[in-house]
Amino acid sequence: MNILITGCNGQLGHEMRNVLDGDSKYNVIYTDIAELDLTNEKALNDFFQAHPIDVVVNCAAYTAVDAAEDNVELCTLVNVEAVKRLATAAHTHGAKVIHVSTDYVFDGKGHRPYREDDRTCPQSVYGSTKLKGEEALFDSASDSVVLRTAWLYSPYGKNFVKTMLMLGRTKDKLNVVVDQVGTPTYAWDLATAIKAIIDAPQWVPGVYHFSDEGAISWYDFTKAIHRLAGITTCTVDACMSDQFPAKAARPNYSVLDKTKIKATYGISIPYWEDSLKDCLKRINTDE
Repeated sequence: MNILITGCNGQLGHEMRNVLDGDSKYNVIYTDIAELDLTNEKALNDFFQAHPIDVVVNCAAYTAVDAAEDNVELCTLVNVEAVKRLATAAHTHGAKVIHVSTDYVFDGKGHRPYREDDRTCPQSVYGSTKLKGEEALFDSASDSVVLRTAWLYSPYGKNFVKTMLMLGRTKDKLNVVVDQVGTPTYAWDLATAIKAIIDAPQWVPGVYHFSDEGAISWYDFTKAIHRLAGITTCTVDACMSDQFPAKAARPNYSVLDKTKIKATYGISIPYWEDSLKDCLKRINTDE
């Protein structure tokens, strides 16, 4: 099977390499903007003509949530136009697409886990462009799979877990918001779920939700990170999100209902704390 991974230098792209490499049934091409500019229609068509691709996993995105408020054009180019061009080229050349989206397509004002058919109402430029990207994808390639995820972390790049580890080891005290609730998602688990979809006996297009199991606040997540990492010299206090004003609105509640993906693709989803333990072990090994 020939697989194209875009955005390979990001957290999920790195984990896709870890999950897929070493399996002889895959021939995987890893690209980022230096190898394949998704905004360039000619480059995309030339690439697909030169490489027979069965499945595209699009991990590329503009994810700087606050910066997006001041960079609407660039965010739209990456999260909407590039998705549309990639989907068109993939569909033309017979490749299926798995595209990663976000919980930010919802307004975060709910009180139960969001289902795939719940009303979308993004509150930020980032969320709006990701929703438009989903729509552009299905307009150009209706047999695609969209995976909405949330609170992604890994041993790679910048993310909440690595930031809290650094701050916990260098600060005496931290204030972390307690009124934003969601579920952390270990990028390894998401990559494993994507592999399961690729390997599934039947391809079932549509929108699916994936995060790890459970629900916590950023405050509780920070306390768990420090406890599991053995950090005892930093006091973590709970605060409200209005004490940390940001350009882009964050969802107050972004727990995702994973019933559909578990039923359709038979995916088993780990509990967030078990996955956090695994990630911390890998980070410690790398250090």
